[in-house]
Amino acid sequence: MNGLGVTAFGVIAVTFMMATYAAESRHRAFVLAFAIGCLLSSAYGFLAGAWPFGVVEIIWAGVAVNRFQVRSRSERSR
Repeated sequence: MNGLGVTAFGVIAVTFMMATYAAESRHRAFVLAFAIGCLLSSAYGFLAGAWPFGVVEIIWAGVAVNRFQVRSRSERSR
Protein backbone atom coordinates (compact mmCIF):
# COMPACT_ATOMS: atom_id res chain seq x y z
CA MET A 1 0.00 0.00 0.00
CA ASN A 2 1.46 3.36 -0.97
CA GLY A 3 1.55 6.45 1.26
CA LEU A 4 -1.64 7.91 -0.17
CA GLY A 5 -3.45 4.59 0.24
CA VAL A 6 -2.32 4.31 3.85
CA THR A 7 -3.50 7.87 4.51
CA ALA A 8 -6.88 7.23 2.90
CA PHE A 9 -7.26 4.02 4.90
CA GLY A 10 -6.39 5.95 8.07
CA VAL A 11 -8.94 8.67 7.37
CA ILE A 12 -11.67 6.09 6.75
CA ALA A 13 -10.73 4.02 9.81
CA VAL A 14 -10.60 6.97 12.20
CA THR A 15 -13.81 8.46 10.78
CA PHE A 16 -15.58 5.12 11.24
CA MET A 17 -14.21 4.84 14.79
CA MET A 18 -15.41 8.33 15.76
CA ALA A 19 -18.84 7.89 14.14
CA THR A 20 -19.45 4.65 16.01
CA TYR A 21 -18.24 6.23 19.26
CA ALA A 22 -20.74 9.05 18.80
CA ALA A 23 -23.54 6.51 18.24
CA GLU A 24 -22.72 4.26 21.22
CA SER A 25 -25.69 5.50 23.27
CA ARG A 26 -28.13 4.35 20.57
CA HIS A 27 -27.39 0.63 20.73
CA ARG A 28 -24.77 -1.68 22.21
CA ALA A 29 -23.81 -2.88 18.72
CA PHE A 30 -22.15 0.50 18.16
CA VAL A 31 -19.83 -0.24 21.08
CA LEU A 32 -18.68 -3.39 19.31
CA ALA A 33 -18.41 -1.45 16.04
CA PHE A 34 -16.24 1.09 17.88
CA ALA A 35 -13.93 -1.77 18.93
CA ILE A 36 -13.64 -2.79 15.28
CA GLY A 37 -12.89 0.81 14.37
CA CYS A 38 -10.14 0.85 16.99
CA LEU A 39 -8.61 -2.27 15.43
CA LEU A 40 -8.76 -0.67 11.99
CA SER A 41 -7.12 2.47 13.39
CA SER A 42 -4.50 0.28 15.03
CA ALA A 43 -3.74 -1.34 11.68
CA TYR A 44 -3.38 2.14 10.19
CA GLY A 45 -0.95 3.10 12.95
CA PHE A 46 1.25 0.10 12.26
CA LEU A 47 1.08 0.62 8.47
CA ALA A 48 2.03 4.27 8.91
CA GLY A 49 4.97 3.37 11.14
CA ALA A 50 3.40 4.92 14.22
CA TRP A 51 3.50 1.79 16.38
CA PRO A 52 2.70 3.61 19.69
CA PHE A 53 -0.60 4.72 18.11
CA GLY A 54 -1.21 1.16 16.95
CA VAL A 55 -0.62 -0.22 20.45
CA VAL A 56 -2.90 2.35 22.11
CA GLU A 57 -5.70 1.60 19.66
CA ILE A 58 -5.43 -2.13 20.41
CA ILE A 59 -5.83 -1.29 24.10
CA TRP A 60 -8.87 0.87 23.34
CA ALA A 61 -10.36 -2.01 21.34
CA GLY A 62 -10.02 -4.23 24.41
CA VAL A 63 -11.66 -1.60 26.60
CA ALA A 64 -14.53 -1.31 24.11
CA VAL A 65 -15.05 -5.08 23.94
CA ASN A 66 -15.20 -5.16 27.75
CA ARG A 67 -17.76 -2.31 27.74
CA PHE A 68 -19.80 -4.20 25.14
CA GLN A 69 -19.82 -7.34 27.29
CA VAL A 70 -20.79 -5.44 30.45
CA ARG A 71 -23.55 -3.58 28.62
CA SER A 72 -24.84 -6.81 27.03
CA ARG A 73 -25.03 -8.53 30.41
CA SER A 74 -26.80 -5.60 32.04
CA GLU A 75 -29.33 -5.31 29.21
CA ARG A 76 -30.07 -9.06 29.34
CA SER A 77 -30.67 -8.98 33.09
CA ARG A 78 -33.43 -6.36 32.82
